[in-house]
Amino acid sequence: MKPNSLKIVLVMMALVAITLSQLDIAAAASAEQIDRDAKKALETLYAKSPSAKTMGEKAIAVLVFPGIVKGGFIVGGQYGEGALIRNGKTVGFYNTIAASYGLQAGLQKFGYALFFMTEDALKWIDKSDGWEIGVGPSIVVIDAGAAASMSSTTLQSDIYAFFFDQKGLMGGLGLQGTKITKLDKALPSD
Repeated sequence: MKPNSLKIVLVMMALVAITLSQLDIAAAASAEQIDRDAKKALETLYAKSPSAKTMGEKAIAVLVFPGIVKGGFIVGGQYGEGALIRNGKTVGFYNTIAASYGLQAGLQKFGYALFFMTEDALKWIDKSDGWEIGVGPSIVVIDAGAAASMSSTTLQSDIYAFFFDQKGLMGGLGLQGTKITKLDKALPSD
């Protein structure tokens, strides 16, 4: 094997190993840890984005995934666990998982929050046995520029998504092909 080919194989193996170890850590999170991390991430998002805070005040509920790990080389995957927060209380736990292929390489950690603006949109995540984003209620991904011009009169979609805390070296964030499934974890006693 050529030296350059060997280096590429070693880098690929390292990325896969790191990704798998991060997925195990994320999968092992307790309900209390997910609840705490999701609420902290939402508070931080609100502090950094007044538009997100305004949207949170109008939303029926917010599903927060505070620590999603994404990694891969040609074939990639991502996984994270989050909490559905309604009226300041966690009412359920969910995971988000996605697979992708194509020109990609790297490892990244990020979070996202889905702001459910209607009861029908919120009901969709439980009545579909695992919700694949792109099927069902309409979702609008908000970036920092668009968030600045939003107001309560421009909020017309079922769900809005905010990405936050992006760290690492892997290009591209998106929700297409992502599946969200309810987890069987006990709710925290408040």
